[in-house]
Amino acid sequence: MAGLEDSSQGRTRDRRSVYERYQDATGEPSVIGVDDRFPRETSSDGRPTDVEREDTDEDADQITSPFDPEHIDIETRTTTVDLLLSRLSSGMIDLAPDFQRRAGIWTDEKQSRLIESLLLRIPIPSFYAAEQKDGSWTIVDGIQRLTSIARFFDAGVVDARPLKLTGLEYLRNFKGASLQDLSGKLQIRLRETQVVVHVIRRGTPEPVMFNVFARINTGGEPLTRQEIRHALIPGRARSLLAELAESDEFRYATGGSVVGDRMADREMVLRFLAFRLTPPDDYRLGDFDAFLADAMHRINRLPDAEEERLRVEFRTAMSAAERIFGQHTFRKYRAGQQRKSPINKALFETIAVNLAWLDSQDHARLVQLDALAAFADLMEDSEFERSISVATGDPKKVRKRFDAVQELFEDLLA
Repeated sequence: MAGLEDSSQGRTRDRRSVYERYQDATGEPSVIGVDDRFPRETSSDGRPTDVEREDTDEDADQITSPFDPEHIDIETRTTTVDLLLSRLSSGMIDLAPDFQRRAGIWTDEKQSRLIESLLLRIPIPSFYAAEQKDGSWTIVDGIQRLTSIARFFDAGVVDARPLKLTGLEYLRNFKGASLQDLSGKLQIRLRETQVVVHVIRRGTPEPVMFNVFARINTGGEPLTRQEIRHALIPGRARSLLAELAESDEFRYATGGSVVGDRMADREMVLRFLAFRLTPPDDYRLGDFDAFLADAMHRINRLPDAEEERLRVEFRTAMSAAERIFGQHTFRKYRAGQQRKSPINKALFETIAVNLAWLDSQDHARLVQLDALAAFADLMEDSEFERSISVATGDPKKVRKRFDAVQELFEDLLA
């Protein structure tokens, strides 16, 4: 079959473009609606979003040793619900402010059933936390469980409305009950319930922490990389990413289609800021997660004037991109295509950063030119397409896509 070749390991490798393989698998696309040929990220409820899922590694089947296991310092503590709440009320537990998954995803019914489990003395999953310099804990896994417990005992601690039990499976006679409605014996039972907290001690290297938390799946849904970054790296970066992700400019440019409950929107903002702080030609890591984590640390240390410059650049780039590319902004596009492909994160950072290098006059000229048609021509370049589809954190792929889009804009403006 054309486009196939034998690898040195005796396996047949498909050298066609990603786009061609999707076409072959699904048939000729329709010309209306949303393009469904590309794998998509999922939201917290398991539904596909409008963001293309990245294939980050061409050699995912290779096993490597990411770090020395001796560097993992995890202390397992058995504590009580009462002591956990005491830490929370005294500020010694950080629920990662503005962490989208911490509240609002679990329904009152699901939260009530957690309390029911405690009443029935059914063990609940462990909590995972990272220890900070002052001895406080940042909860990385278990935020929704702890939020549920706090809502029932003292809702003010988590700035939420009190939880009244509903949708219970066994203790139906407690429907509508609050903590005060329970007998003193049951209240004591709840407060003395033992829970397990795995604390990654301070001094554990940050890359090790990221790797450990990325493997956690106690709540049934693995944490995304941006959720881990948000939990482990407090500071001004959190609020800046949230602000720009919620901006009108970002929402218009992405068609309001990026779901924020798994922080995909904030990761996209971070990718833009990361490549504004580190030019693509200077990107050497190859470890894209570490690159983004470092960017958050750098944002935390930025002078006010520098932060404001980045804020303006981001908003300006979003507005320009939407005016230039219309409904296909940050999406793969082929000549004559009417269906919208999902948002592509690698395209997002590449186009947005390249637009940030240009001034308002260049933006205005690009609006008048047929940039979309030129971009369709660029998508015929299989190397470029792979640079935004597979192993997108590879330094060569990064330079390829940034250089290609820069050249595209320069040719149009020439």
